[in-house]
Amino acid sequence: MNPIQSSTYQVYFDHSLQVLQDILQQGNYSKVFIITDENTGQFCLPVLQDKLPALDNFDIIEIPYGEENKNIDYCIGIWRMLLDFEADRNAVVINLGGGVVTDMGSFAASTYKRGIDFIQIPTTLLSQVDASVGGKTGIDIENVKNIIGTFALPQAVIICADFLKTLPERQIISGFAEVIKHGIIADAAYYQDIISLAHAKDISTAQIHASVAIKNKVVLEDPFEKGLRKILNFGHTIGHAVESWSLAHDSSPLLHGEAIAVGMICESYLAHMTGILEEEDFKTIVQDILKFFPKYKLKEGIENDLLAIMQHDKKNSAGNINFSLPNKIGNCLYNQVVSKDLMIESLAYYRSLNS
Repeated sequence: MNPIQSSTYQVYFDHSLQVLQDILQQGNYSKVFIITDENTGQFCLPVLQDKLPALDNFDIIEIPYGEENKNIDYCIGIWRMLLDFEADRNAVVINLGGGVVTDMGSFAASTYKRGIDFIQIPTTLLSQVDASVGGKTGIDIENVKNIIGTFALPQAVIICADFLKTLPERQIISGFAEVIKHGIIADAAYYQDIISLAHAKDISTAQIHASVAIKNKVVLEDPFEKGLRKILNFGHTIGHAVESWSLAHDSSPLLHGEAIAVGMICESYLAHMTGILEEEDFKTIVQDILKFFPKYKLKEGIENDLLAIMQHDKKNSAGNINFSLPNKIGNCLYNQVVSKDLMIESLAYYRSLNS
């Protein structure tokens, strides 16, 4: 499958992972570091080593699994490991993992000694279609996601579908939320193709390629999120708030995509109630999302908590909470301001849905 060109780097779809060996040889790096979490270290690193037996001269930096660990404390741990292993400015970091690993690993690399090279090898559906592509890095502070970060481009992104075989079903479904989002905001035909699948695990490499191409096209037009790129945040203003609340309060917190599914339903409600989105498209979106995502039991009385989290959203300006809202399936508007009462109403609408 042909690579996708993204500004100065390429996104490769390489079953053999041979392109990684080629990139490392061309870079003539002084040291190679592979960042994993406990899960990718156990399940994905062996896949990488099996496909590339010549890749044997590297050091591993392992971080704990989970969004709650994507913070400055563990990032300091990465920097310290790089220092302890005497990484110089000609070292390279390979981020082998999901969104937490690719977000924090790339942030650590982009700031260590003012920036060293890094390569993204996303191992979850979520990170393949979203987190690893676009040049955003980031860590969280308390319940505010990705509030500290940089724009930094990898040397390459290498997508290998074999890693998806290592995932539990829930992780596949979580990543599918971003796939659905790409269809809603940018490509109605792709949306219909995706929604016709019986299950998220049925997604093909060609469909993953198409999802990455949608995000890449948006990023190329607006690399620093001054305008159009904001549409990629559809579902994320409310979704991130729900995710942060769940991480802090639920014994089994929502995964990112599960929270974004909640956010897309609520924000589609905002679009419909403000007259942007026709009722037919609104009902279609809600019905299709519920086909793949079981309804989350959104607790009563947490509206003020969620609004407080949303107040810190990166898209906000002049004290307004800005949304990216679809005006039809296949297109999206950004910098949309709605009342707090309507935001609260959208949460009540979500609770009213049949599970």
